[in-house]
Amino acid sequence: MIILILIIVFGGGTYAYRQLVPPPEQETQGPVYSTQPVTRGDISVGVEITGTLNPSRGGSIQVPGGYGPMKPGVNSYMIAEVLVEEGTPVKQGQVIIRLSAAELETKIKSLEEQLQTNRELLAELMDVSVEKLHQVDPAYGITLRAPIDGRVVGLEVQEGDEVKQGQIVARVVDDSRFRMVVKLAPTEFKQVRTGQQAFLRFSEFNGFTKAQVTDVNPNPIPEDLSKLAFSGFYGTGTGQGVYGYVYQITVEGENPGLIRPGMVADVGLAVDSGSNSSGTFGIKWLRYKSQVEAFVKEERVISRADALATRVYVREMEMVKAGDPLVSLAGKDLQKDIEDKLNQIREQEMELQQLRAQLSQLEIRAPMDGIVARLEKQAGQTVQPGEWIGHIYNTSDMRLWGQVDDVDVLLVQQGAPVQVTVDALPGKSFEGVVERVDTMGRDENGITRFGVNIKVKGTPELRPGMQAKAYINAGSAEDVLLVPLEAIFEEDGQAKVEILQPDGMVKVVPVQLGLMNDRVAEVKSGLEEGQLVITGSTADLLPSQRIQSNDTFLPSSSENNQEQNGSRNNRTGGGQTASPGSR
Repeated sequence: MIILILIIVFGGGTYAYRQLVPPPEQETQGPVYSTQPVTRGDISVGVEITGTLNPSRGGSIQVPGGYGPMKPGVNSYMIAEVLVEEGTPVKQGQVIIRLSAAELETKIKSLEEQLQTNRELLAELMDVSVEKLHQVDPAYGITLRAPIDGRVVGLEVQEGDEVKQGQIVARVVDDSRFRMVVKLAPTEFKQVRTGQQAFLRFSEFNGFTKAQVTDVNPNPIPEDLSKLAFSGFYGTGTGQGVYGYVYQITVEGENPGLIRPGMVADVGLAVDSGSNSSGTFGIKWLRYKSQVEAFVKEERVISRADALATRVYVREMEMVKAGDPLVSLAGKDLQKDIEDKLNQIREQEMELQQLRAQLSQLEIRAPMDGIVARLEKQAGQTVQPGEWIGHIYNTSDMRLWGQVDDVDVLLVQQGAPVQVTVDALPGKSFEGVVERVDTMGRDENGITRFGVNIKVKGTPELRPGMQAKAYINAGSAEDVLLVPLEAIFEEDGQAKVEILQPDGMVKVVPVQLGLMNDRVAEVKSGLEEGQLVITGSTADLLPSQRIQSNDTFLPSSSENNQEQNGSRNNRTGGGQTASPGSR
């Protein structure tokens, strides 16, 4: 019985030991390899950076004019109307603010009137048109010209004479018509009307001269009758100093050539019917004689400055046409006077130009296309010329600044295309280009960083300060041979891979690499599509690591092998066993 119990205990212990303790491992005949086939596909290489969007350029919203007080003009404006808000897209030249300056228009109008008066006075002095004032030479002085067609009379100036301002140099008369003022008794005035024919008889020559009543004064005028000469048809005056009322009419007539101012004539008026005391049918002779006052058209030529007569162009009684030169005047005083007047006109013209420029600047316009960023003033506030009151930024040309490390900087080239995305605008991307890469790095927490400036072609949706991501394209290739990065190693300065041959043998092959990203590399030569490249093997295990056999309590050898291979390549290929000494 005791023997039976011992047999049962020994047998059970042996079974339990075999169940709990695995048998000794059997060594494999060679390492187990993880492989990947050489494939054909596309590859792109790039660098991602993040940063903040900023406008590349902007423009200030500024009140026209210079800083500080301006003379002439206004020293301040009032904002009449603000036409935009912050965030409003605007075009270059668009009116965004209107200003007002109440006193500006008043100043302009007053100065225009002063300038026009000064121009006309100087043009009259120089005897030129206003348009030709800037062509005159003050040294040449001025020329007095005939104001009308007629005959020169009363010429009192010779060359070399000193002439005073306001002095009458001569008169130009049109002696083809004369004028006289006729005085009538109250009983005679009742028969007078404008346009009535008159007859004149001068003692200096025979016959009658026809004339016409051109004006009738209806107001009686007190007169010393003793001083009036009676017509030859009425005898002589009393000479007793008797006062009475008379009426006046104006008579004009054609000059036959002999009539001169100061000549006295008897005056008669044509009547419709009947006879008069003289026995002359149709003429009513008036009581008082009358004197020829002047010719109808007569103009005085007056000196407009103190000067010397440098040249006299005409003689007494000479016929001239309107505009013909009569006398030239010159002198230092006259020259200075002309220069002063010209300078005054130029100063007023410049002042007026500045005022008009300010008037045209009552509208503030956008200096560029963009978005209104800030407005510092509101309607009703006062602003100074040249004052900065806001800002506009351009969204079509923005900048993104970021950093890359010393490895990725080799992949970033100036001019490389960039795709930019913004967190605030999901699903949209914007084109860009690398504008500048720093040539020197800066140490930041032990890592060398290089700055990268990217030019972004934006839209009005973008705003300064938005966070953006940029993918810098460093190159791409299509339909090329690709191998995992885990398969590549370097030996003697040459890139190489190990390929697992169909017979299980391993062969080291040198390769020429092209583009390379974080997963695969382009193989330009040395491999063919479909070949298996080794990405890992059991030979890479540490001496303390072993591949365990299948056990219900311990990890299986296949699981352990997969875990070890995964440390080198996340995409594990099929495992292969090679003969001893193949690696």
